Amino acid sequence: MNLLVVEDEAILAMTLCDHLEAEGYRVVGIANNGLKAIDLFQHNQVDLLLCDITIKGEFDGIETARRINAIRNVPVIYLTAYSDSDTVSRAKQTFPAAYLTKPYDIMNLRLAIEIALNNGTRPTSASPPPATPAVEPMVSAREMILKSDQHIFIRQGYQFVKVNLSDIHVLVAEDIYTTFLTATKKYSLRMPLTTVLDKLDYPKVVRVHRSYAVNTSLVDTFDENEIRVAERLVPLGRHYKDQFLQSLHQST
Repeated sequence: MNLLVVEDEAILAMTLCDHLEAEGYRVVGIANNGLKAIDLFQHNQVDLLLCDITIKGEFDGIETARRINAIRNVPVIYLTAYSDSDTVSRAKQTFPAAYLTKPYDIMNLRLAIEIALNNGTRPTSASPPPATPAVEPMVSAREMILKSDQHIFIRQGYQFVKVNLSDIHVLVAEDIYTTFLTATKKYSLRMPLTTVLDKLDYPKVVRVHRSYAVNTSLVDTFDENEIRVAERLVPLGRHYKDQFLQSLHQST
């Protein structure tokens, strides 16, 4: 699962990330202030937010969590040295999944993360319901890609982002996620690569490895083992060479 860490003490942040990655989680970024945290959240697939309360910048961790959840609801775990009643009262207004005081215990943190990810962002019966998003999804949660002519719409939170098929450089599969890489953007979906390729139905984007697909019209160089697409090196699997060469011939 993808975690975003908001912590303004660099050494603590790196130590925390080491612990999380040792537990099998993926840290998509570290932010020492609210604005950077929001930017990282908007450009990455984030499943859970680990947030200190006292951070750099114009607003603290509680306000950062509130603004992030206004974009898309994710579970929040506060890691903080403060446990006074005022701080706890403010934090409770954002309905966190957990509130842990520093120094944290890695076993307690792991348990809090597992419970938060299991419960998702659903409030308890005693909590008020979350605000209705300004734009409701027009399709079911399972429908993450909509295709129209030579472009697609990729669902990111409560909105769909338009991506031209010809702009897709590389698709990267990691566990149950597939990441779309273009010249300037990347988008992640909770969807296996095989399903993504079926939904794209775009002959120029072909699988070249168990974990990679490339746009053959954008290939710069290739050899027996690697393909270069706009400065990105992608492995070429031997079981996919014939399909790659055939698509390359059709693209030219």
